Amino acid sequence: MDILSWMDVALQKANESLKVGEVPVGCLFVYNSNVIAVGNNTVNKTRNATRHAEINCIDQVLEFCKTKNLDYKSVFYDIDVIVTVEPCIMCMSALCQLQVHNVIYGCRNDRFGGCISVFEVPKLYNSRTKIVGTNPNAPESKMKKSRKKKET
Repeated sequence: MDILSWMDVALQKANESLKVGEVPVGCLFVYNSNVIAVGNNTVNKTRNATRHAEINCIDQVLEFCKTKNLDYKSVFYDIDVIVTVEPCIMCMSALCQLQVHNVIYGCRNDRFGGCISVFEVPKLYNSRTKIVGTNPNAPESKMKKSRKKKET
């Protein structure tokens, strides 16, 4: 399956999130050409601010490794993460620490993005993780690049 097909699956998950009042982010983790984790945000449902789509997928991968008796480090090393929105700083930090192979995202996250938009988390870890933004049609950010301090 190609990246756009995987992204379609992630977008379906994001739509499910939207329908239940969550931030519409969908994510999947692909290992050896198979989806082993599919997630969406469950922050509101769980009342836990850390339950982002990527974190929910990480938990599924750990369970997958446990049931298959696999070393989670080597599994994460070969995982491709496909997510509808650029991972936030928290999620990107977790993905870099786990040394996932690729992070492929659909659009930038101008408020919390941890790949490039707000903060380049991979630089902290000298990460091997390849980052790919897949939406060349996304508009440029309207966020102000620099703000002038008010004189007092």
